[in-house]
Amino acid sequence: MYDPLHDKSPGCGEKFPHSYWADISGTPPEDEGQLKGNIEVDVAIIGAGYTGLSCALHLAREHGIKATVLEANQTAWGASGRNGGFILKSSGRKAYSTMQKQWGEEVMRGIYQEMCEGVDTVKSLIAEGIDCDPQETGYIRVAHKPKMLNSLISTANLQREMFGYDVQILSREELHQQYMADQNAYGAIRYQDGFGLNPLKLARGYQKLARQAGAKIHCASPVENWHEEGHKQQKVQVLHTPNGLVKAKKVVIATNGYTPKGFHGLIKNRTLPVLSQVIVTQRLTAEQLAACNFLTSNVVMDTRALKYYYRKLPDNRILFGGRGAITGKGAEDPYFANRLLAVLKTNFPALAEIKYDYTWSGWLSMSLDDMPHIYQNEQQNVFYAMGYCGSGVSFTVQAGKRLAQKVAEQTVPNLPLYQKALPKFPFAPLRRVGQWGYFQYGKVKDNWF
Repeated sequence: MYDPLHDKSPGCGEKFPHSYWADISGTPPEDEGQLKGNIEVDVAIIGAGYTGLSCALHLAREHGIKATVLEANQTAWGASGRNGGFILKSSGRKAYSTMQKQWGEEVMRGIYQEMCEGVDTVKSLIAEGIDCDPQETGYIRVAHKPKMLNSLISTANLQREMFGYDVQILSREELHQQYMADQNAYGAIRYQDGFGLNPLKLARGYQKLARQAGAKIHCASPVENWHEEGHKQQKVQVLHTPNGLVKAKKVVIATNGYTPKGFHGLIKNRTLPVLSQVIVTQRLTAEQLAACNFLTSNVVMDTRALKYYYRKLPDNRILFGGRGAITGKGAEDPYFANRLLAVLKTNFPALAEIKYDYTWSGWLSMSLDDMPHIYQNEQQNVFYAMGYCGSGVSFTVQAGKRLAQKVAEQTVPNLPLYQKALPKFPFAPLRRVGQWGYFQYGKVKDNWF
């Protein structure tokens, strides 16, 4: 499997992995096809995932700039088409309480508002006619140990106080009786918002809207080489693709976890690509659903350091996800899918005979400070949005919107998300050694503490 820390290209026109989303999402929407010939544009966007498509859409709609998007493979071939489809008001991995201590209440509330706006924007775009199978609203955080329920209750009380958030506290019995009888869940908190959808259909919907607004999208057009021409204010970014060359006044890097090795100095050593693994089971029978008391289609995540997440899909399959291999070379090892299935069966013993019909993995992008950053170089002609930490399905749209404002030379909120570069990883060549160490720590913490 393509590995961003080792490979200099994700491929050219590669097919989607054999995933549930690829199987049920129908025919991909039209695009401009592979770039052939040389063009000059005001703005080139590299990557046709959520971030790049949102940036293209908002540039066209709000700033009158018709960008050209270059995608190595197919729209949403990366994380945008491989994730679990959770729409959450999430800020990466950094807790709001930590933000409050680090930057003060005003900044913390500003970041929270950005996350809320991201969810609202997703909903408004879906309302324009994107058919992406949204399910009932509700997000359940389950305590994987009895003592973790106290931690969740503290979180709920803090968010009620900070944001007036409507958070429901559920005992083990209430959770099992009203939602699902997860035997590894010892109570939960439930948010009234948050929901699941088909992430690939969502991305394809963004593509349709962006093209309708005037953006051009070229798939099978990886950027294989990149250099700069000109002097001072006349500099032009020159992007080489297999069958065409793009000269752009400004370039947006929207590749996140799929950014190739050595792609651009602006983002070198600033993220850690991490694999997430997903399985989708066989359809559950009515008897199996009843035995698990699986009444809910809410999205679910637990409190482990190495988190598991799951949801019941519209056709009564279970999507279940968690960490995958450390390297791309190990991504196809069935151990990781089988491990997820084994955990699912401990959650729901009535599913002891269940098998999975689909499994796939995908790269997400971790930042050193556990939060995304939208930033640019000093010349203000190369921009990026990266480091969503596995929580980007909704915030990527807001990131694309803020990227568009930066490209159009408009002011964005004065928040660390938008005013500070991604911090560099110390001892960057050893990032995966650190990742392995964290995984070992997570295992010990989840099992014993």
